[in-house]
Amino acid sequence: MRRRRPATVLCVVVGLAVSSGCTSKPEVSAEVVVTGEPGAAPQLAYQRPLEVSEATVEVLMEGSGPAVVDGEPILVNFYAESGADGTVLNDTYSSEPRPYLLSAEVLGVDIYQALSGQKVGSRILSIAPPAAGQDSATVAVFDILPTRAEGEAVAPREGLPTVHLAVDGTPTITVPDAAPPTELVVQPLQRGDGPQVAVGQVITVQYVGVSWSDGTVFDSSWASGELPDSFPIGVQSVIAGWDSGLVEQPVGSQVLLVVPPQMAYGGTEDELAAETLVFVVDILSAVGGPATEG
Repeated sequence: MRRRRPATVLCVVVGLAVSSGCTSKPEVSAEVVVTGEPGAAPQLAYQRPLEVSEATVEVLMEGSGPAVVDGEPILVNFYAESGADGTVLNDTYSSEPRPYLLSAEVLGVDIYQALSGQKVGSRILSIAPPAAGQDSATVAVFDILPTRAEGEAVAPREGLPTVHLAVDGTPTITVPDAAPPTELVVQPLQRGDGPQVAVGQVITVQYVGVSWSDGTVFDSSWASGELPDSFPIGVQSVIAGWDSGLVEQPVGSQVLLVVPPQMAYGGTEDELAAETLVFVVDILSAVGGPATEG
């Protein structure tokens, strides 16, 4: 954290995929049959080499979430392969989902048109004829993941910072006029129904952090132009308050953390070394580690 990742351009011709709301029931298009369990790369069956003259986009499963918004962040898993021989061109299921701004400039025209206006939770099949400099069609599956927590509301205990959510999910934290706690506080605000975060996994999150002393925001993935970020958890790659507070929380949860200096930046030269920090973290995904290996 306190580490921002720039919005990179998606250079693969077409390819993204989502585990949200997907089933193992085969999804059939005119050319391609798509199967696969949620959270795993889809399997594609079709006659090879696949020859197409026009690009097609088909919604295999419509999600129940909100429609994605132009210029706003989206989070996707994706899988793309060559229609000539099934060679994998790109796949995020072996790593973690990727955030992008929904624009033609970032995603490319083909992917932007495939995703524009679609709902969170949707699974989309894109078949594209050979692009300039290519000799084969591209077959891709797109899965659109949530960019905010979607769990059951949990009533926080009294005396903690209060959290107000904007329409888009952006949290505003108000710190009470009181001395900060001296121990780590972990307070779920929404309890997701996904798997529990395990030590060694990479989590993808939205978060905002403020100082207890004055409520100043010092870092936020919700800021304009920023994106959800990913971090290994439980392996000392982030502050100890995150390692202790987020492990075993279910994916889909929103968690309030009050982190004393000794579990944040205490003992370092950081400008926040003496501060108690308050975070609101939306856990969007957790991959790798023991849960996946098992």
